[in-house]
Amino acid sequence: MKAKTKMTGKQNGNFLSRLKANRELLILSMPGAIWFFFFAYLPLFGILVAFKKFRLSGNGFFYNLFTSETVWFDNFKFLFSSGDAWIIVRNTVLYNFTFIILGVAVPVVLALLLNEIKNKGMMKVYQSSMFLPYFLSWVVVSYCVFAFLNPEKGYFNAVIERFGGQPISWYTETKFWPFIIIFMSQWKGMGYNTVVYLASICGIDKTYYEAAVLDGASKWQQIKYITLPLLKPVITILLIMSVGGIFKADFGLFYQLPKNSGPLYPVTNVLDTYIFRALKTSGEIGMSSAAALFQSTVGFILIIIANKIVSKVDNENALF
Repeated sequence: MKAKTKMTGKQNGNFLSRLKANRELLILSMPGAIWFFFFAYLPLFGILVAFKKFRLSGNGFFYNLFTSETVWFDNFKFLFSSGDAWIIVRNTVLYNFTFIILGVAVPVVLALLLNEIKNKGMMKVYQSSMFLPYFLSWVVVSYCVFAFLNPEKGYFNAVIERFGGQPISWYTETKFWPFIIIFMSQWKGMGYNTVVYLASICGIDKTYYEAAVLDGASKWQQIKYITLPLLKPVITILLIMSVGGIFKADFGLFYQLPKNSGPLYPVTNVLDTYIFRALKTSGEIGMSSAAALFQSTVGFILIIIANKIVSKVDNENALF
């Protein structure tokens, strides 16, 4: 008993000594830890709303949470009870799959091109120009797109009519919108992803390239055998994280950009827009919470699976 007490005291002493030794790092990380506690961990109580027939009253959130009727998995049924459930899931997954592929390929190519610009001033201009759309909201972008696609006074229809063609009713023609959505998504997000890859490229030791030049390697060979292999860990980690959001969609992209046009629902209706419209119609908070929990759970499972596959192929590049 004395030995156990002595061992416990020794462990406590080691723990306190480690805290004292790392107090600067602990103080530095405290604001982030506090933020995560209040905005990431404390809201986890809201998961219970997904299993409740939640009703608002004037008695506070926790009172409403614990007094609302428990309906278990009934709130999850509305996700699959719609006749358009297959279309919604198909749109969400296929769009996100395309975004994941292009979200790696396009920024990597742009980062490689920017890295080859010798004029640093011009490189900053190009980089800032590509990064600017990332800070624009989809509301602003949607009105810019509307200026081009306006059926009556849009720039595109004006050009078409100038060459003798018939104007197009852009907001009722579904065949154009998959390409418009994909293009606008890449246009808005490529700058941010390019900066991530460009920073990784700039961190590569220049002596690798100097040795390659001495060996007579061409520019393509330098990219193929030096840059891309050293970018592989960053690409893999971002790819794994992207897979976790394959059941989530950018609400502004699919709601604001097509102006919530009913004829475009077959190609623009995704889980997030469907949940929003259902919430507006029924006012059931529990249903929207169930949908969010479903998306997060599926995303977590996909991240685990993707990381497991990567760890089997190349354990060094796995996320954990």
